[in-house]
Amino acid sequence: MSSVDVISFGCRLNLAEGEAIRAAASAVAASERRNSDIIVINGCAVTAEAERQARQAIRQAARRNPAADIVVTGCIADTKGASFAAMPEVTRILSNRHKHDAAAWRGDDMAAPAPIRPAISGRNHARAFVEVQNGCDHSCTFCIIPQGRGPSRSVPPTAVIAAVRDLVDAGQQEVVLTGVDLTSYGHDMPDAPSLAALITQLLDAVPALRRLRLSSIDASEVDDALFALLTEQDCIMPYVHLSLQSGDDLILKRMKRRHSRAQSVALVQRLRAARPDIVIGADLIAGFPTESDAAFANSRALIDDAAIVHAHIFPYSPRAGTPAARMPQLPSGVARDRAAILRNDAANRHRQWLQTMIGSTQPVLVENDGLSGYTPGFARVKLNHPAPPRSISEVFVTTALDQHLIGKCTA
Repeated sequence: MSSVDVISFGCRLNLAEGEAIRAAASAVAASERRNSDIIVINGCAVTAEAERQARQAIRQAARRNPAADIVVTGCIADTKGASFAAMPEVTRILSNRHKHDAAAWRGDDMAAPAPIRPAISGRNHARAFVEVQNGCDHSCTFCIIPQGRGPSRSVPPTAVIAAVRDLVDAGQQEVVLTGVDLTSYGHDMPDAPSLAALITQLLDAVPALRRLRLSSIDASEVDDALFALLTEQDCIMPYVHLSLQSGDDLILKRMKRRHSRAQSVALVQRLRAARPDIVIGADLIAGFPTESDAAFANSRALIDDAAIVHAHIFPYSPRAGTPAARMPQLPSGVARDRAAILRNDAANRHRQWLQTMIGSTQPVLVENDGLSGYTPGFARVKLNHPAPPRSISEVFVTTALDQHLIGKCTA
C-alpha cells in the first residue's frame, strides 16, 4: 500500500489544505491499489525564498525515496508550473485550485472550478484550522497570489458551521478561521454576507466552542460589526493580525494598499481602547521598490506606533508578472538587511510584551506535548510540569525569556 506525504510551505491556509490534499490523494491511491508512494510539495509563491525551499524539498524527497511520485501543487503550480515541470524529479503538476479534489487526483476533467469546501487541518492538534475563504480580488502590486489562487471564493456558512461543530464534538477547544483575504468573505455570495455575519452565525450555532481565532485580516475592511465582535466576544481570542505591509504612505500607495498609516494606527488604538488585552500582529515588507531611508524609518516606527508584538517580516523579492517587479528596485541586499533590522525591532517589542505578563495567571491551551501552550494573546508558555494535552489550564507566569514565558499550573 502506498503512502502519501504532504510537505506544505507558506501561509496558514496552505498548511490547512495539506490534510485535505493527503485525504484526497490517499483515497485515490487506495482505490487504484497504487504501489508507489506519493510525495506532494504544496508550495508557496509569495517570495523567491519560498520557491527555493520548494525546489530544495523536491530534490531531498527524490533522494530519500527515488521510486516515489513527486507531485507539485500550491501557488507555485499555477505561477511557476512550467519551471517546476522541467525538474527531472517531478512526476506531475496539479493546479492549486483542484489540489484537494479526488477527481483531479484521478485525472478527471477539472476544467470547471469545483465548489469550494472547507479545508481542515489540526484535528489531532491543540487547535484546528478551517478554511472559509480562498483567492483574492485585489491587485496589490507586489503580490502574485491572485494568479495562484484565482478570484475570491467563500465557503457557505452551513459548511463552515458543520465543520466547526464536528471539530468541537471531537474535543477541539480552539479553531482558527483562515483565508487568503479573510475579510472579503461573502462578497461573492448571494446577499453578500460579511465575515462578521459568518462569525455571529457560527457562535450562535456552536456555543460549545471555547476559543475562536482569525488569521490575518485587512485593516481597511474591519467594519463596525467585526470590530464589535473582536472587542466584545470573550471566546474570540484577543489577537488581531493585520495585513499592514508598510508604515509609509507613499509606499502603501505604490503597493496599491487600501489603507493609510494613520488609519492603521487609529484602528489599533480603537481596538486596544475597547479591549485593553488585545494583542497586535502584522505582516511587514522590507525593501519594497523605491523605499527610501525615511520610508523605511516609518515602517520601523510603526512597530511601536501600532503596538506590534507578533511581526511577520518579509524581505521584498520581485515576482515576475507583478507591477512592482517593473518598478525601480533597491540595490541587492538592502531588503535583506532592512528585514533583519525590522526583525530585531520586533523581537525587542515582543520581549518587552512578555515581561508585562510576569505575575499574571493566563488560560493556556496546552499543546500535545503537555509541556507547552499558548495564552489568548498567543504568547508561548513552557510549563513546569505536564498538563493534559489540548486542555485549557490556568497557568501562573513566573518568568519571561526572550521568546517565551515559563509558568506553573495552578489547578
